[in-house]
Amino acid sequence: MQKIDLKKDLKALYSPSAKTVSMVEVPPMRFLMVDGAGDPNTSVAFQQAMEVLFSVSYTLKFLLREVLDIDYGVMPPEGLWWSEDMSRFDASAKDCWLWTLMIMQPDFVTAEHVEQAKAKAAGKKELPALAQLRFETYDEGPSAQILYIGPYAEEGPTVEKIHHFIADSGYTLRGKHHEIYLSDIRRAAPEKWKTVVRQPMGAKS
Repeated sequence: MQKIDLKKDLKALYSPSAKTVSMVEVPPMRFLMVDGAGDPNTSVAFQQAMEVLFSVSYTLKFLLREVLDIDYGVMPPEGLWWSEDMSRFDASAKDCWLWTLMIMQPDFVTAEHVEQAKAKAAGKKELPALAQLRFETYDEGPSAQILYIGPYAEEGPTVEKIHHFIADSGYTLRGKHHEIYLSDIRRAAPEKWKTVVRQPMGAKS
């Protein structure tokens, strides 16, 4: 059986430095995605989205072990965060946030594989967000990123650091704030949580 280490293959995107902001060119990648809105700490929809993403991702993993004889580790969950008017985006007004939760899939995963996995997952347990799940390519392009270590509520200065880096480099902010959650928050202490914080960059001003 062929074994693939996606995190190792994509190390530049999923294991950045925690000391300095770096520029990366993020290629188009395919994701399972679920959209939603509201405070992630209290939103039932957020929890249901996370549940269906992991359920279908793991079902896909085992399905592809059987049909393609390929094994790989399921990738970490990621989140895109924004508001209708990003110029007025308030990090403290979580009830007004819009979000997309997603998990990256290997490039050999097809839409047919996803539909098979959705059917299998639905047969095992009730998944209220299954109808909202989609399989889509996300093309992020030029971005700045850094590894943040600590609780989510205290990452504000890190986000500002990235924004200043982009401005000082002569670029503009573009697209949606992006986070990749590397830690299992059920097991790790908040001060040890690891999050890749990424911001797409626009053309030089």
